[in-house]
Amino acid sequence: MWQPNERYPDPAVRVLDPSFNQYRLPLASVERLYTGCRWAEGPVYFGDGRYVLWSDIPNNRILRWDEETGVVSVFRKPSNNANGHTRDRQGRLVGCEHDARRVVRTEYDGSITVLADSYNGKPLNSPNDVVVKSDGSVWFTDPTFGILGYYEGHKEESQNTPAVYRLDPETKKLTMMVDDVPGPNGLAFSPDEKKLYVVASRAEPHRTILAYDVLDGGAKLGKGKMLIDAGPGGSPDGFRVDIHGNLWCGWGMGSAELDGVRVFNPEGKPIGHIDLPERCANVCFGGRYRNRLFMAASHSLYALYVNTQGAVGG
Repeated sequence: MWQPNERYPDPAVRVLDPSFNQYRLPLASVERLYTGCRWAEGPVYFGDGRYVLWSDIPNNRILRWDEETGVVSVFRKPSNNANGHTRDRQGRLVGCEHDARRVVRTEYDGSITVLADSYNGKPLNSPNDVVVKSDGSVWFTDPTFGILGYYEGHKEESQNTPAVYRLDPETKKLTMMVDDVPGPNGLAFSPDEKKLYVVASRAEPHRTILAYDVLDGGAKLGKGKMLIDAGPGGSPDGFRVDIHGNLWCGWGMGSAELDGVRVFNPEGKPIGHIDLPERCANVCFGGRYRNRLFMAASHSLYALYVNTQGAVGG
């Protein structure tokens, strides 16, 4: 049974490098906001409504946690086994759906617009995670995880290579940006949008996070370079970037001492770790000042105030 730590500073917020001290609040501790999911994923914060949405993929639902009351309710069910989420630059919810194999946008009136469901006339695999660049382009990863069985989607044959895609905001053209990432998973831009980071969750011998130079205003990507080697037992999934360029990564699965969130500086050096009692899949920044880290971890949703802010668009 998880119990909140009563001591300050919270020993669950570990310093791996002295540079992390500036981001760690000595009077903030990890809080569990909800538990009862089968596999929690894809959190996104809505400041205008003061709530967090996140996916419970196997339960085929999107949940909502209200910041003012702490009440958790069902936002959408069925959700087509929704996974990753973000907001576009107009504040609309953009999400990935495993079962329907598509990326969708929820309009202000609640209606659903399909942004992408095929490439070259063939269905996408199972869109996993998504970000929106400042120019309005929608970037998402499309591994096969949701079509490998019936737990997070439905079993189906892949007809497209797992890849990272870009949807042009004007022409609506879908472009395959890279197709050589083993198991493309979480993705995010650096604060200046000059780099795109992508998790290679099936890389061998260790899972990695790759960094790509963003070229021609976002129309092209340079050759990917390994920024982070997760090492034995390390397992990055989804992540977000703060205004200083640090990567806050969902982490774990290999062993209990690795479960939680691992923080890397822009050079890929591990500087901090937030211990959780279960593997963390994905995170987002929220709260009034974007200084609260929300962590979707296996069965639960956690939160921690930190001394930095999430980069715009995360």
